[in-house]
Amino acid sequence: MEQTMSHQMMGYDRTSTMFSPDGRLLQVEYAKKTVRQGSTAIGIVCKDGVLLVTDRRVADKLIVAESVEKLFKVDDHIGAAVSGFISDGRVLIERARVKAQQYRVTYDEPIDVQELVKEISDVKQAFSQYGGARPFGVSILFAGIDESGIKLFATEPSGIFFQYRATAIGEGEVEITAFLNEEYKDGMSLDDGLKLAIKAFKKILGKDFDINRMTGGYIDNNEKKFTKYDINQIRKIAK
Repeated sequence: MEQTMSHQMMGYDRTSTMFSPDGRLLQVEYAKKTVRQGSTAIGIVCKDGVLLVTDRRVADKLIVAESVEKLFKVDDHIGAAVSGFISDGRVLIERARVKAQQYRVTYDEPIDVQELVKEISDVKQAFSQYGGARPFGVSILFAGIDESGIKLFATEPSGIFFQYRATAIGEGEVEITAFLNEEYKDGMSLDDGLKLAIKAFKKILGKDFDINRMTGGYIDNNEKKFTKYDINQIRKIAK
């Protein structure tokens, strides 16, 4: 703690382009902390597809919950969930949509999920390298199905990305990731995956869990199209 305060007083956190003496980019670390204050999103790969579930937490009871969008369709075969600064996420999602459409127009086929993830991660990395801009304060889960199979990726504010079988971003991500490590099983169906995601939210949120705040989407192996869950489907699973 004292070392971090010392770094701040010496100005190493004033720009994302300045390394501290121990090799840290403090603005990027602050961006990661912003993500962990955002509402949680979970992604799970199943035998018959991949799903995303988010907590649509709102700060004011007068806000219409349906107007808070944290789950997005990027292309027919790709969905995304964001945590952190939603405005930052919206900008990156729009860029991802444009990239996906450009690819379709150019090559007359859907974009590979990892190629799209790399494109967005490169943008994030650039904003941690050039002066005059701050890092994006958002992590994004990308879920999709392409010719090489079912994919789930998580991107961080630093521009790094990893592929997962199951993971979480946002508030409680450490606890939920630990829960998924214990409960996740290969060969789960989409219904089993949704049950597991809701169970994780119930466990971590406790008395703050509200089924009406849950929103989710999935891509199955048959249709290969991103489809949002109806709230009644989620309520049924939650019971």
